[in-house]
This record gives sequence, C-alpha cells and structure tokens, in this order.
Amino acid sequence: MRKIACVITSRASYARIKTALQAINNHSDLELQLIAAASVLLEKYGSAVNVIERDGLNVLERVYMIVEGENPVTMAKSVGLGIIEITTALDNLKPDLVITIADRFETIATAIASSYLNIPLVHVQGGEITGSIDERVRHSITKLSDYHFVSSKIALERVIKMGEDIERVFVTGCPSIDLALKIMEDPEIRFDPFQRYGGVGTILDIHKPYMLLLQHPVTTEYAMAKEQMWRTLMAVYNTGIQCMAFWPNLDAGSDGTSKAIRTFREEFRDNTMHFFKNMPPEDFLRVLLNSACIVGNSSVAIRECSFMGVPAVIIGSRQLGRERGRNVIDVDYDTGQITDAINRQVSNGKYPGENIYGEGRAGEKIADLLATVPLTQKTRLAY
Repeated sequence: MRKIACVITSRASYARIKTALQAINNHSDLELQLIAAASVLLEKYGSAVNVIERDGLNVLERVYMIVEGENPVTMAKSVGLGIIEITTALDNLKPDLVITIADRFETIATAIASSYLNIPLVHVQGGEITGSIDERVRHSITKLSDYHFVSSKIALERVIKMGEDIERVFVTGCPSIDLALKIMEDPEIRFDPFQRYGGVGTILDIHKPYMLLLQHPVTTEYAMAKEQMWRTLMAVYNTGIQCMAFWPNLDAGSDGTSKAIRTFREEFRDNTMHFFKNMPPEDFLRVLLNSACIVGNSSVAIRECSFMGVPAVIIGSRQLGRERGRNVIDVDYDTGQITDAINRQVSNGKYPGENIYGEGRAGEKIADLLATVPLTQKTRLAY
C-alpha cells in the first residue's frame, strides 16, 4: 500500500484538496498521511485543523512554523522554520509520495523538504499565473516537483513550456470544483451561519440579497493593505447591500487588512455587515452559491464562482493573469469603481457556469493517479 503524505497549510489549501484527500483515504491501495501546518493550527485564523478532523481525516503530524508579524521578514522566516519542521515530519512518516498544493508561501517549504529527502513530489494546481509573489512560488514548486496534477489544458501547456516532461503532467481539474458540484446539486442553506459560526457584526437576513467579501493583502503591496481594504469596505457600505465578510489569510499585510476591518466596525457601527473568521468548505460554498455577488481578490471568485456562475468583482493585482470566466469584472482599488461594479453584478444576476477548472471529478482522478504513477523522481530537466 502506498503512503501518500499531504501537507495542509491554510484553510484555502484544504478546500483546494479536500475531495482528493477523501478519495485517497477511501482508496484500497493508498494510505493517507496528513500533516497540518502553519495557519490551519492557529485560532487567530479559525483553527481549520478542527474542520479537517471533523471531516473524519486523521492528522498524524502538526507543524508549528509561523513567525508572528505578518510582514516579508516573518514570511521568509516561517518558510525557513517550515523546512526544518516539515523535514522532521516527513522523515517520521516516510511516505512514498508527497503532495503540495498551489502557491501559498508556506507550500514551498514542503517542496524543498520533500526534494532533499528524495521523496517524489506531486504538485497540485501548478502552471497557473497570478499576481504577487504567489506566481514565483508556484513556478518554483513546479521545478522542484516530479508530478504535476494541473487544473486546465492551458496550465498543462505552461508547465510543459517550463521544461517538464509531458508524461509527468496530468489534467485532473481542481478538487474544489468537486465540492462546488456537490453544493449545486443541493443548494439550500439549512443552517444559521451566525449561530453556527459566530463572528461579529449585524445579523443578516439571508433570504434577502447579500454579498460576500473576501480580500487578502498582496505581498508586494503589503504596506498598502489597510488602505486597500478600507476602500473596499467603503464601497460595500455605499451599496447598502448586506454582506458576509471574512478575515484575510496569513500573508504579509494581513495585520493591516485586519486593522481596516476593526476601524470600520468602530466608525460605522450601524452597517449591514457580519464578519467571520472561517467556515468549512461546503458551508462556505453553499453561502457563496446563494449570494448575489462576491467582491475582493480571492481565487474562489474565479475558480468556483466561474463554475457556479456567481457574479464576482475582482480588485487589484492579486489574480492578475489567472484564467477567468464571464462572471468576473476587474477593477482597481477605487471605491467608486468597486461600488459601480458591485451594483452591476448584483443587477446582472447569475451567469452560465463554465468548466474552466474541471467538471467535478478531480479527487477521484488524483487518487487513481497516485496509485499508479511510478515511484520515481524525474531524472532530467528538459529545456
């Protein structure tokens, strides 16, 4: 039986890989070795490890690697600490294959540790273009990886152009689309988000139009994070539409984003916004599917929302270059532009769904590939 280690470093990473983990866990020829690391272990970011365990997945190792400060220095130091601690975790588990996910800064620690331990590395969601340092991290992981499970044909072509062997690149789609398909088949919200997940702010009427706000700091613009979030909050406030807002990821500048939220709550106590730390993937997607619009700079607005047809307003450079569907309007960090775009999207309503990132079977495809690919590292770099 093959042992498959997967390192989960953030709530977003878990949503991006959940159905694959379930498929691995249920596969007769595979054994899942789950490692929880970085922000999924921190209460400040919603303790996503509790969600993972409630889903019936057994966490074998916990890696505490985050240096506080939310700035470029602490990000770099966190990666260094992650290399040390993830190396120890992998040495303890001795897996046959290691999975690393997408482009978050913590994931490069997994790639480096696995490569130097001579364990074949599988990169899920390589070959995509985004703004900020994320793209550099993603492409660096591609060059360290032995197998590539990409979400689209364009991503496949890009990985091959980077010199990777076509026989080691597979189009699987994105596992988060599997979850979106499941939610679309049963879209009704049968829970009270405010009772179940707490948070702070106004209790909204989810039977009336509401939007979602999910905005993260841009690493290369981290000093502007507070001002950027403030402009978005004011745009949302100006529309008068109810809003469920979510706290940012752990990135340089997240402290500034959080300060903008706290300042806004103090200055505008009479508003129509409620702020959450975290929601499990299925509940988040169900709330998202029933929303009138999502605003911010999260990739969920491009990936899952293109599939579900949810109108999206993408702000700034964080998703620059990523494949997007007709559901997206791009704007700058300008309060007037953001307000106008939100109003246009809410008036437009749902868009036709698009299968840019898969059709909803990625988890099964990934598990089957993990059970059959040769347990070898790539032997050459083609150019």
